[in-house]
Amino acid sequence: MKEHYPDFFQRILDSIADGVFTIDKNRKITSFNRAAERITGFTAKEAIDKPCYDVFHASTCPSSCALDEALKKGNEVIDRQVTIVNKAGKNIPININASPLIDKHGDVIGGVETFRDLSAIEALKKEIQRRYTFEDIISKNREILRIFDTLPDVAESDSTVLIEGASGTGKELFARAIHNLSLRRNKPYIVVNCGALPDNLLESELFGYVRGAFTDAHRDKQGRFALAEGGTIFLDEIGDITPVFQIKLLRVLQKREYEPLGSTKTMKANVRVISATNLSLSEQVQNGKFRQDLFYRLNVVRIVLPPLSQRREDIPLLVDHFINVFNLKRNKKIAGVSDDVMDFLMCYPFSGNVRELENIIEHAFVLCHDFVIGMNHLPREIVSLAGEKKQQIPEEKSPLFALEKSMIEEALKKNSGVRSAAAKHLGMSTVTLWRKMKKFQIAL
Repeated sequence: MKEHYPDFFQRILDSIADGVFTIDKNRKITSFNRAAERITGFTAKEAIDKPCYDVFHASTCPSSCALDEALKKGNEVIDRQVTIVNKAGKNIPININASPLIDKHGDVIGGVETFRDLSAIEALKKEIQRRYTFEDIISKNREILRIFDTLPDVAESDSTVLIEGASGTGKELFARAIHNLSLRRNKPYIVVNCGALPDNLLESELFGYVRGAFTDAHRDKQGRFALAEGGTIFLDEIGDITPVFQIKLLRVLQKREYEPLGSTKTMKANVRVISATNLSLSEQVQNGKFRQDLFYRLNVVRIVLPPLSQRREDIPLLVDHFINVFNLKRNKKIAGVSDDVMDFLMCYPFSGNVRELENIIEHAFVLCHDFVIGMNHLPREIVSLAGEKKQQIPEEKSPLFALEKSMIEEALKKNSGVRSAAAKHLGMSTVTLWRKMKKFQIAL
């Protein structure tokens, strides 16, 4: 019971900004500090002597309770994120740490849990994600945001667009965004991977054929240009087409017409062309591997996507996004990644760009049965590779450093510079906020 604890002990507990409560071996609450009252909405009088799951109604109760794990295994549970339901029925995301209470004889007599309200931080994260999300593309990189600003104008222009970027940078996402924002949005959007087909198959795939055009042509078949009529055709890996086929594609772009294979009838093409390549087409032209006249036709509007290694500030946003996606797909409740994992990802070279990051998170979901993805859940090959090639980034140039600084600046702005309000918004003490403001050289 609460009266069993000395007054000074309760005063210490009440001075702590985080919620703190203790339980006995029967899982009944024996102490409950003021921060716990504030976060849960229950008074200490209402909580004490109640089973902890009757007060918290956590997403992990009772199947994988952190305190239960601490009592059974006799060790600490650190930095686990769960959701509780407060007295008013509102979901509250919290971060918890749990430890067993051991008497002088070494026997477990109960447990203690500390928890922090993450509501403000989660709300800020969602606001950042909304602000930096555009047609399923997530970024806060300055160059990508500049592209975001121009996409509506590019979409409305109906001009031919060339998107250049390394594999895995999301070229098709940008192509689809342009189509979705254009006047052709209600018409078909057709994707063709030009690098996957030889010339003869690519020609029949794009332009179609008539019966008898070749041995197995038993009936007429529409090509992709016909299927995209009135809409958009996305020609991926355009840099891989041969010089012979380049001439045939040039005619479509110049005259907006083509002939199905084996036909003498000319077809009109009311289709917008968006193409993409992981090569530099201007260099391909200089090397004599790509026709200059076709390049000019394709390169009316050019968008160049930076690799993930040049937009590392996007990694935390993308990690959160992929975790949300895979939680829905796999019916899991993984809250995030550990600090070690985030530090690792922020320094990893990412030769496969955003697609590689997505694959890493998906791999971790297969192995992770906890609430936080740890280093042991990452693919072994990338961990060992990174050990050899890890990029050392000075802390002040780290995107993670910049992200934390921007979140603090945003909180101060929202709260008119009032530090106590900003600290509460961020879920930290005023002293911690002051220290971080000094670290980030934010005006005190």
